[in-house]
Amino acid sequence: MSNLSDMIEQFILEQLEDMDSIDLSRNELASFFQCAPSQINYVLSTRFSEPRGFMTTSQRGGGGYIRLERVRYNGNEYLEYILASTSIGEIDYREALEILGNLSQMGIIGDGESRILSYAISSKALSMPVKMENRQRARILHNVIINILRGNN
Repeated sequence: MSNLSDMIEQFILEQLEDMDSIDLSRNELASFFQCAPSQINYVLSTRFSEPRGFMTTSQRGGGGYIRLERVRYNGNEYLEYILASTSIGEIDYREALEILGNLSQMGIIGDGESRILSYAISSKALSMPVKMENRQRARILHNVIINILRGNN
């Protein structure tokens, strides 16, 4: 049985199936799933993040809504976005796995390469304090992306 976050994610993905954007009411979704509105926020922030190819904007006030948009990158646009994201300095393991999954899904790297890189940037492999680990993970991904871009030109 799926947990509530999985069910909410699946419901939203089904709504997005034929569209690039949808407007959602956090309170209506919370009522539909009989959960707290913060559960909806959690799903939106973790399952529909920019590294996963989504952008969210919210309109507050009377009849407020959350607009969820699917971002369609071509290969180089996504690589440039990731390059900018990793140059900021830190990236946690979950975000890094999302990036690797997207790169694999887009055919930029193979599943085997994604799996190897996920092991190379894991906490077990890096074995250092979390803050340093996140910086090192960002450096590794940054260098991988630079080399992919060099190969594409």
